[in-house]
Amino acid sequence: MQTVQTKSIQVIGLQKAYKEHQVLKGVDFEVEKGRIFALLGSNGAGKTTVVKILTTLLKPDGGTAAVNGYDVATKPEHVRQAISLTGQFAAVDEILTGRENLVMIAKLRYLKHPRQVADDMLKRFSLTDAADRKASTYSGGMRRRLDIALSLVGNPQIIFLDEPTTGLDPEARIEVWKIVKGLAESGTTVFLTTQYLEEAEQLADRIAILHEGRIIASGTLQELKQRFPSAKVEYVEKQPSLEEIFLAMVGKKEEK
Repeated sequence: MQTVQTKSIQVIGLQKAYKEHQVLKGVDFEVEKGRIFALLGSNGAGKTTVVKILTTLLKPDGGTAAVNGYDVATKPEHVRQAISLTGQFAAVDEILTGRENLVMIAKLRYLKHPRQVADDMLKRFSLTDAADRKASTYSGGMRRRLDIALSLVGNPQIIFLDEPTTGLDPEARIEVWKIVKGLAESGTTVFLTTQYLEEAEQLADRIAILHEGRIIASGTLQELKQRFPSAKVEYVEKQPSLEEIFLAMVGKKEEK
């Protein structure tokens, strides 16, 4: 009887050093299929190193990592067929239009009807009106949406998003959140690294905290909250955050 693979990613004892600096000291975690997994950590914690190892861009010094059932060290070509990576900075060709970027990637993936693939992705990511403009004219949010669209050409089973909303304004960040939620709803596994705690709260099914080369806590948001004493209940007048004020004011202006 064939067993059903329910884990998209399995990491055991992962280690990596740069010269004498040990970045990863034995990292362990699992990611279920079709879930959003958030890896949190401060700058230099090793989040991007983990992503590079899982996407076959870097070889580990020790431990094992399997993506879509394949070992990243011994079966990298099989791993690459199942994944896509969106880095911290949008990797779009700014000389080309949005449509040309998508057609190019579709051709590189040897997909049939690349122009139709491009049209479908433009519609999916609300970029049809800007399809024939050069990507250099896009706003930061539009450029990030195009970047994620490029990553999804060919329907990868697992997508890695390495700090996808860094540098985006609040509106653009919320647009990306909607896209990420939609990916998980369609069955795509999402591996997300972020420094924004609110982002992990909004999106992640499970969260892991990477600190000094090890996972120091992991679980659902509720499970992590249960590790702390109950909060003292006080009745105070809630003041709106600056982000809430900004979005409310911008939204009202757009409605006029």
